[in-house]
Amino acid sequence: MLSLEEGRAIAEDLDARDALAPMRDAFLLPRRPDGTPLLYLTGNSLGLQPRMARARVEEVLEDWGRLAVEGHVEGDAPWVPYHRLLTAPTARLVGAEPGEVVVMNTLTVNLHLLLISFYRPSAGRHRILLEADAFPSDRYALASQVRFHGFDPSEAMVTVAPRPGEHVIRPEDLLGAIRREGERLALVLLGNVNYLTGQAFDVSAITRAGHAVGATVGFDLAHGAGNLVFHLHDDGPDFAVWCSYKYLNGGPGALAGAFVHARHAEARGLPRLEGWWGHDETTRFEMGPRFQGMPGAEGWQLSNPPILQLAALRASMELFDAVGMTALRRKSERLTGLLDGMLRGMPGVDVITPEDPAQRGAQLSLRIGRDPRGLVRRLSAAGVVCDFRAPDIVRAAPAPFYNRFAEVVRFAEVLRDHVQPGA
Repeated sequence: MLSLEEGRAIAEDLDARDALAPMRDAFLLPRRPDGTPLLYLTGNSLGLQPRMARARVEEVLEDWGRLAVEGHVEGDAPWVPYHRLLTAPTARLVGAEPGEVVVMNTLTVNLHLLLISFYRPSAGRHRILLEADAFPSDRYALASQVRFHGFDPSEAMVTVAPRPGEHVIRPEDLLGAIRREGERLALVLLGNVNYLTGQAFDVSAITRAGHAVGATVGFDLAHGAGNLVFHLHDDGPDFAVWCSYKYLNGGPGALAGAFVHARHAEARGLPRLEGWWGHDETTRFEMGPRFQGMPGAEGWQLSNPPILQLAALRASMELFDAVGMTALRRKSERLTGLLDGMLRGMPGVDVITPEDPAQRGAQLSLRIGRDPRGLVRRLSAAGVVCDFRAPDIVRAAPAPFYNRFAEVVRFAEVLRDHVQPGA
C-alpha cells in the first residue's frame, strides 16, 4: 500500500509531465458554492459537459431558426447526413470499420434491435450466457427476449459468478462455462466492463470461445466505450452496443452506439425490425412500400435521429478523435493505478476490482464494511462526488480527460478521513 506522502510525490511528478493536462479545460467542472471545483470521480455514470457542446447545439438551433425544413439539406452541417459526422470517430473509438458502426437510439433499444437479429433460439440451442451481476437492464432485455421466443428465462439464462469468497469472475471459469454449455448456447452477452465490480473481460478470447461452440457473441460496452481500447473488427464479435453519457460525455440520456460486424453487412438470413432510416438512402425519399435495407450497421436504424443530441455528442467525439484512445488509456492506467496503490489495504475499504490493469478500466469498486451509503454522503459534503451501488459498493472512476493525479491522492485522503473501519 502506498502512503499518502508517496502518492503525493508520484502525483506531483505525473501531473507535471501530463501531456493531456490541458484537456481538463475542455470541460465544465461542477463547483462547490464557494466556486472551487468538486472532486468529480463519477464519469462512469455521467461524463462532464464538453465546453463545445453548447456551441454545437446552438449551431443546430441557429440553422433550425434560419433555414427551417431546408436545414435537412442546407447549411454547413445538413441534418439528413448529420449522423455521419460521428461515424468515422466512432469507428476509430471502438476499432471498427466505418460501415460497422452507427449512432442511434439508446442502449437498451439498440440491444433489443440486435437481439432480434442475433438471438435465434431453437429447442436445442436457446441458452444465453451472461455474468451473474450483469446490469439490470441487460437482464430485463434478455429475459423478455427469451419469453418472446417461448422459453423460460430461469432455464435459458445461464450466469457465471465469482467463486465463493471471491469478488470477480475468473477468466478460465467464464471460458469454461461457454465450453460446458456448448451446443445448447445460442448467445454470449456480457458487459465488457462489469458495472458493479469494474472487471473487464477479454473480448477476443470470449468471442473465439463463443464462436467455437456455434454461439453468437455480443457485448454491452456501456462501461467500456471511451474507457478501454477496442479492436472490435479484428476481434470479431457479432455485435456490440453502448451508451454515450458515461465516459463519452454525450450528456444525460445521450444517443447510443451500435456495432455490427462486417460479415453481417448485408444481413442475409437475419431477421430485423425495419424503419425508414434503415432503408437504402438512394431511394429512401421515394417512399416505396418495400424495405430495402442499407448495408452495414446503418441498416438497423429506424427513425431519423435527434440532431440536437447528435450535436452534443459530436463535441465530445471531436475530443476523443483529437487525443485518441491509446493516449487516454495510458493516462487512465496511471490514474487508476495510483489510486489503487493507495487504497488496497486501507482499513474499512476492500478494493474488489482486479488489480491487473488488463482486467479493469478506470473504475475502482470499493466494498465498504460499515455504512457505505452514509460514506458517500460524507464524501459529498467534503466536495467529493462518487456513487453508491447496493448493498455496499462505492464506485470511483478517475477520467483521464479531466481528472488530475493530485485529485486521486486527495480522494484517498478524504476517504481515509471519512470511512468507518469495522463491520
